[in-house]
Amino acid sequence: MTAIHNDPNPTVVTLSNGMRIVARRTSGLVSYIGVAIGAGSRDERPDSHGLAHFVEHTIFKGTPSRRSWHISNRMESIGGEINAYTSKEETMVYTNAPAGYAPRAVELLADIIRNSIFPQKELEREREVVIEEINSYLDSPAESVYDEFEERIFAGSPLAHNILGSPESVRNLSSADCRAFLDRFYTPANMVAYIVSHDDPQKSIRLMERHFGQLHFPAPLSDRTLPPTCQGFDTRLDRNGHQAHTITGFRLFGRRDPRKYPLMLLNNYLGGPCMNSRLNQEIRDKRGLAYTVDSSIALLSDTGLMQIYFGCDPQAVQKCKRLIRREIERLASDTLSERAFTRIVDQYCGQLIVSSDNRENMAMSLAKSLIYFDEIIDISTTTRRLRDVTPAQLRDMAAQLADAPDCTLTIS
Repeated sequence: MTAIHNDPNPTVVTLSNGMRIVARRTSGLVSYIGVAIGAGSRDERPDSHGLAHFVEHTIFKGTPSRRSWHISNRMESIGGEINAYTSKEETMVYTNAPAGYAPRAVELLADIIRNSIFPQKELEREREVVIEEINSYLDSPAESVYDEFEERIFAGSPLAHNILGSPESVRNLSSADCRAFLDRFYTPANMVAYIVSHDDPQKSIRLMERHFGQLHFPAPLSDRTLPPTCQGFDTRLDRNGHQAHTITGFRLFGRRDPRKYPLMLLNNYLGGPCMNSRLNQEIRDKRGLAYTVDSSIALLSDTGLMQIYFGCDPQAVQKCKRLIRREIERLASDTLSERAFTRIVDQYCGQLIVSSDNRENMAMSLAKSLIYFDEIIDISTTTRRLRDVTPAQLRDMAAQLADAPDCTLTIS
C-alpha cells in the first residue's frame, strides 16, 4: 500500500492491487461511502447498448450469500441507502448511513462488486423496470431532446447512443453480458473508493483494504476513440407537441483542457441557473418567449459539449435562436469591463461554494476527481483557477462558439 497524498483532509492511498482509496474524516452524523468505476455507456459494444446502466440496476440483485431483498435491507434497516447511477464515462455505486455503520457499508459494497451473480429471474423483472424508465423518458421531450441531439453531434461513435439503451437492446441483455461487463471494467485499477466518516482516515483505509484488497483483475484496455468531426445540422422533428423543445450546441474540448475555466464562467453568465443570466433576461424576462432557457456543459475525457436548451412556441424558435446567437457574438466582440467581469466570477464562485455544502455530492467528487484527473481538485483549487481567468479569455471562448458550426435540433 503506497501513499500518494497524506494529510488530514483528505488521505489518498493506492493498494497493492492498484485500487485507489480516498478517505476524509468528518464530524457529521452520516457516513458517505462508494466506489467510482471508470466505465459507462461509451464503453459498451455495438450489440449491447444500455448494458452499463442495466448492470447498475441489477448489481443489487444477488450474490452467492445474499438475495436482492437482503442487499437493500442491509442498509435500509438502519436508515441508510444503497444506490447507483451511470453516465457516459463512469458508474457510481454508493451508500450513506448513520455514523458508525461504515464496516457494514464497505462489506456490502465489496460483496456486490466482487460477487454479483445477476440471477436470471431477477433480471427479467428488472428488465421491465428499465424499459418503463426508457418509455417514461421518451414521453418527456424536454429530456429526450438531449439524447437525440447527442445522437447527431456524436454520430459515428459510441457517445451517440443514449445511456438507457432501447427496449430492444435491453431485452437482449443476459446475465452473462452483465457479468462480463463487471469482469471487464470493475477492476482495481479502474476504480476509486471513497469513505467520508467520523473515523480516522487510516482506520477507514484499513477497512477498505480488508474488503477490496483481494481483487486482482487486470486493468481494462481502453478502446475509446475521438468522435468524428460534426459538420453541423439544423433538424426539426414534428411529433405533434404543443411546445417546441430546442437545443443548439457546440462540440468542444475535453475536461483536462485549461480552457474549461473560461468556458465555465461563460456558460454560467450566458445561461446558468440564476435569473440574471443573459439568456434568461433576453428571452424570458424581456420578451416572454420561453418559460425555460438554460445552458450546460458536459466535458468528457477527450471531447465535450455546450448545450443551450429552450422550450417555446414553435413559431418563436427562430427568434430565440437569433437572440442566442446575438448574445454569443456580443460577448465575442466586446471585452467586459473589470468590474462586470469580477461580478461574473464572484457569482459563479459563490454558487460553487454554496453547492459544496451538499456533503454526499462532495464525497462523490473526491473519487470522481481521481478518476478524471488523477488528483483531487477541491473547491478552493477550482475557485482559484476561475479567478485567474481574464476578460480576454472569456471573450476568446465566446469567439470559439461564434465560429463553431450550427448544430440545432428541435422537437415539436
